[in-house]
Amino acid sequence: MNDISLKQLEIFVAVVEYGGFTRAAEELFFNQSTVSAHISLLEQALGKELFVRSNRRHVRLTKEGEQVYPIARRILNDCAALRTLFSDANSAPVVALGASTVPGQYLVPGYLAAFLKREPEFRYSLRRGDSEQVHRMLKSGQIAVGFVGAVSEPENVDYFPLYDDRLVLAAPNNEHYRMLRERGVYGRELLLEEPFVSREEGSGTDTSLQNYLRTLGLSHDMLHVVARVDDPEAIKQMVSGGVGVAVLSALAVEQEVQNGTLLAFEMDKSALKRTIYLITLKSQQLSRMEQKLVDFLKSPHRRKRAEAQN
Repeated sequence: MNDISLKQLEIFVAVVEYGGFTRAAEELFFNQSTVSAHISLLEQALGKELFVRSNRRHVRLTKEGEQVYPIARRILNDCAALRTLFSDANSAPVVALGASTVPGQYLVPGYLAAFLKREPEFRYSLRRGDSEQVHRMLKSGQIAVGFVGAVSEPENVDYFPLYDDRLVLAAPNNEHYRMLRERGVYGRELLLEEPFVSREEGSGTDTSLQNYLRTLGLSHDMLHVVARVDDPEAIKQMVSGGVGVAVLSALAVEQEVQNGTLLAFEMDKSALKRTIYLITLKSQQLSRMEQKLVDFLKSPHRRKRAEAQN
């Protein structure tokens, strides 16, 4: 068997946790060819293919890859523990956090800024991914606390409802859509009629939309999807440019609605809502600072003050 390097394991784990070769390359600041080469060397060393290579943007593990991942993650965690074993005892430990796209961009920064004012010694790292990836980071021990827009593993994960978000249909602010707004049209009436820009699979927004479509007797396949995009900021630019409409968090489009670049249609007579959750692993013992952060976020009046500052 050829030698296995820590770099190969690090890149393998990154591809799994970021959901694809392209995103892993971006996060690690490597060329995609470098990522592919390290994965190939690891597969040669093990004598097994680790990924099903139908799509390099969104990959899935083979059966052998699923066996390798928890071992590789454990090795990397142990190496991280070694690096901090003899670090300065007086230095503040870094709290590892993970957030799915919408809370990570539009909600969590305000919470953390407010907590930092209370706890000046607080230090944190924040990793982003979709809701599925944040769950994987939590279970692998890569993060201690997460923020997601979908419940998927209540048997292993504790979910605390942080924020009630609304999903709206975002459309360009032009005469056509202004007329529809004046007529009182709801977003659901436009879903099958307009070109649609979709969030990526695995995101909390996509999961909530799919659940909503099922209540209407519809499926995602019935939409005229012109693009799947993993960044709400890019989706907003596409919508304002006339590519199509999109279902997005009201948090994500608040500024654009206020400045008039986008219109927001309520999805239904009663607003389509979804909850953003604080998540921790049921089996995990939190550090003192991690527990203080969780307690802070679970305090309604402190949380509302932080939201007002966003």
